[in-house]
Amino acid sequence: MHAITIPEPGGPEALVWAEVPDPVPGEGEVLVEVVASAVNRADLLQRQGFYDPPPGTSPYPGLECSGRIAALGPGVSGWSVGDEVCALLAGGGYAEKVVVPAGQLLPVPEGVDLATAAALPEVACTVWSNIFMIAHLRPGETLLVHGGASGIGTMAIQLAKAVGARVAVTAGGPEKLKRCAELGADVLIDYREQDFVEELAKATDGAGADVILDIVGAKYLERNVKALAVNGRLVVIGLQGGVKGELNLGALLAKRAAVMATTLRSRPAEEKAAIVAAVREHVWPLIGGGTVRPVVDRTVPMPEAADGHRALESGGHVGKVLLLAPQA
Repeated sequence: MHAITIPEPGGPEALVWAEVPDPVPGEGEVLVEVVASAVNRADLLQRQGFYDPPPGTSPYPGLECSGRIAALGPGVSGWSVGDEVCALLAGGGYAEKVVVPAGQLLPVPEGVDLATAAALPEVACTVWSNIFMIAHLRPGETLLVHGGASGIGTMAIQLAKAVGARVAVTAGGPEKLKRCAELGADVLIDYREQDFVEELAKATDGAGADVILDIVGAKYLERNVKALAVNGRLVVIGLQGGVKGELNLGALLAKRAAVMATTLRSRPAEEKAAIVAAVREHVWPLIGGGTVRPVVDRTVPMPEAADGHRALESGGHVGKVLLLAPQA
């Protein structure tokens, strides 16, 4: 088969479409013929040499895919060769074939075509696990999403609105904010022109956000704590603004608030399987019913994955950038 390899870390040009050995499914695994994958920030970091895949997993980038089951490993039940699926991966999605633990498979939701389904697993699992399983967002609460126009952001807006929460977002520029509003965002903050702490305070009569989903990290830490409501929960899932910040514990204590930080890629397989099962139970019906939909900015041929990385790095996208395998 062919896959995107990274012979040497570097810029987008470091991604090389090359012939590699076919993967073989082991106990509890399935082999998927990939139709599409998606570009995620973790892939950019891996390409640059900053984010190695977990030990024992595929060396190729790609944290999600869609495709058809080509073979079943020993001990797999509930799936059949030919089933159309999408999957959460630890890596390997930028390839013609990938091996997936059966617990990380999802059926393609009703009303979503097979290629577009590649836009769903990573964002759905990230958003559901962090906002709902960890931060326990409830109806009537306010959620602040940093990067509202990102793949994660577009999914977070829709899921939070679906459960009856109020959603505030930050994004860069009026066009991105317009797209966030179309997805249901209630409070629109241009981080280039406005201070999100002040704008959120105005929108909530000084109460702040009950839950904040943050992709920035250290740069926003102090202001995120200021923006939290009493009993608020800050969940950090990205470090685009640095890894070290100063935390005012007094401010945290006064608000009886919590700061949590998580990653999805390095979690044990059983934890990922539990998240995938929860997504299938709670999120898939919303997608199948049309309440929540994948947001795809553009598609790029997988051998030209470098163009997909450039698109994500440019910051001009809204939603996901997909990579289409040659046979797709």
